[in-house]
Amino acid sequence: MSKRSDTATPAATRTQTAGPRAQEQLLRAADELFYQEGVRAVGVDAVVERAGVNKMSLYRQFSSKDDLVVAYLKRCDVRFFERFEASAAKHPDDAARQLLQCFVDLAKRASAPDYRGCPFVNVAAEFPDVAHPARRSVVDNKTRLIARLNEMARAANASDPAALADELALLVEGVYAASQTYGPGCGPILAAPRMAKLLIEAACGKTVDFKAQSQES
Repeated sequence: MSKRSDTATPAATRTQTAGPRAQEQLLRAADELFYQEGVRAVGVDAVVERAGVNKMSLYRQFSSKDDLVVAYLKRCDVRFFERFEASAAKHPDDAARQLLQCFVDLAKRASAPDYRGCPFVNVAAEFPDVAHPARRSVVDNKTRLIARLNEMARAANASDPAALADELALLVEGVYAASQTYGPGCGPILAAPRMAKLLIEAACGKTVDFKAQSQES
C-alpha cells in the first residue's frame, strides 16, 4: 500500500476547515506530496485527501493549483535559506569557512535516504514555460542564492568573487543532480566538499580547515 493511501483521510470524515489552520494543513500535505511524487503527478484531490479537509477549504485558501505550488515553493525557499544561514552561522568570523561549511552540510543532507533533490530544480524540470509562476519562483530562489554566494565570496576576499560564486553555484547544482542520478550519499556528493575546498582555497589564497569543518557539521 502506498504512503498516500496509508495517510489519507476518508472523504466522509473531511471537514470544511477555514483560515490559517486549513492553509497549514494544505501546505503541509502539498509539501509532502509535491516533493516526493512531483507537482504534475499530484492533483488537488490528493492534496485535499492528505490534508483531511474538503475541496472548498482548498479553494478558500488558494485560487488554483498554481497558487498552491507557488506557496509550496515559498515555504521551500524559507527552509533553504534557514539551513544555509545556519551553516554559515557556525563560523561567524570566517567567510571562507562559512562557504565550505555550506557544502559539508549540503552533502550530509543530500545523503539522507529520503532526499529527493532540490525542489526548485524538480519544479523547473516539470514546467518548461519560463513565464509560469512556478518557474519565476525557481528564478527568485536561484537569484538569491547566487547573490548570497557573491556576498560571502567578497567577505572571504576572493580574488574574483563573482567567478567563485558561479563555480560554487554550479557545484551546488551538481549535488542536486547527483542525488537523483547516482543516488543519495553517492561518491560524487561526498566529493563536493573536497571540490569546494579546492575552489575556495584557490580563490581566497588561504588554507581552509576541512577536517574541522567536517567535525562541526
